[in-house]
Amino acid sequence: MPKDLRTFLDQVARTMPDEVRVVSQEVDPRWGATAVAARLEQQQRFPALVFRRVRGSRIPVVLNLTATYERLALSLDTDVENMVRVYGERQAKPIRPVDVPAGPVHDVVLTGADARLDVLPILTHNALDAGPFVAGGCLVARDPDSGAVNVGLYRHQVLGPQRLGVFFNDGHHGDYLRRRYEELNRPMEVAIAIGHHPGFMMGAVSRLPGIGEEFGEAGALMDEPVELVRAKTVDLPVPARAEIVIEGVIPPGARQFEGPFGEWPGHYTADGDKPYIDVTAITMRRDAIYYDVVAAHREHVVLGSLPRMGSVYRRVKQVVPGVQQVNVPAHSRMHCYVAIKKTADAEVGRAAYAALLTEPENFRMIVVVDDDVNVFNDGDVLWAIGTRFHADTDLVMVPNIGGPGGLSPVGYNFGPNGEKTPRPSMAIIVDATKPAPPAEYPPRAVVPDEAIRAVDLDGLLEPYTAESLSLTPAP
Repeated sequence: MPKDLRTFLDQVARTMPDEVRVVSQEVDPRWGATAVAARLEQQQRFPALVFRRVRGSRIPVVLNLTATYERLALSLDTDVENMVRVYGERQAKPIRPVDVPAGPVHDVVLTGADARLDVLPILTHNALDAGPFVAGGCLVARDPDSGAVNVGLYRHQVLGPQRLGVFFNDGHHGDYLRRRYEELNRPMEVAIAIGHHPGFMMGAVSRLPGIGEEFGEAGALMDEPVELVRAKTVDLPVPARAEIVIEGVIPPGARQFEGPFGEWPGHYTADGDKPYIDVTAITMRRDAIYYDVVAAHREHVVLGSLPRMGSVYRRVKQVVPGVQQVNVPAHSRMHCYVAIKKTADAEVGRAAYAALLTEPENFRMIVVVDDDVNVFNDGDVLWAIGTRFHADTDLVMVPNIGGPGGLSPVGYNFGPNGEKTPRPSMAIIVDATKPAPPAEYPPRAVVPDEAIRAVDLDGLLEPYTAESLSLTPAP
């Protein structure tokens, strides 16, 4: 069976049965589903959620599916310890997609006046959102010059029964294509694929150097080619095993006010006149599932973090072969921790700048540590900063690395009356490594690995009772 959203849901249910929860009670599309996810988040719980009944639609909703590294690692058939390496290695070996004559995404085809967005359970996520947004859709578009097909994850506000907004962040490939179509005064055909395997989703949000490699990246992450069919009303390939596809056209030069929307940094910053999509068709599986991302919360950050980790790992390895691990923390996608097996002090700068240039508009701090530091443990990273960092020599400030504006508040100056003006942002590099050999450094105090591995916790830990401190008399 080719991989898709359903095969991954089944995989999670089989291997992590406590990680999927079903809500049978009807929920309101306006905050009802996201409130359940937010309530669980307050308890530091992030199960995948299946909402069987969303008011106003017959289509169930899957939310929070990609909210943990454990589940993303499972989608790569590995574990958290190895997922960054596996991601980086697979990214270097793309698997080209294959065309198929038909697919389940065309079980139902709605065109003309029937292609109305209100057939879908599109959610309103947060309190100040302007309305319902498609937050988990991957937009497919073609480069008008090269013919290459690009895929990216963008937000889409419902602006009318057959109109969707589209927000392209400056510098992203989708925005480049949109500008090129407007230069040519040509409509831009697009298709938004909703609901697929996490490998497909991560392929769409990976930081790739050129236009048109996302389908190959998704295939590499899924370890099999993505199956593609031709869209019904636009000249584009779309994933055959997606749950839903929205087809449409962006008119050149047309604008409509879009936003606000709570973005992944957790703030409202970017709204205004933006391009929009006139919907020409909606296709779906006969028993379609609507996949969505909990915007501005953990899932929104986690889904974007692993692809960046894999991209950083691959780029750093090109200049520092001793890179061991990379973490873009789930609670703060603006920072990046890189662990290296250092052989020369100059490797810190090479690793840091390679990481920073992977995501210059969003990374605000790069911390480089030694290979004995667990980059997935904030406490361990802070310990390294406290014991190996000299502020007078080990701190580098990089000005004007992030362009003005964007999704983070650091891209703006704010006035007392709500006015905001874009400004360039800067980043810092923190060297929290020990001096390179042959310098000696005090050893770290740790329990021997062999002693730790010898501990078998099964049956070792018992509940405490009043008799727990009573020792058995010596013979």
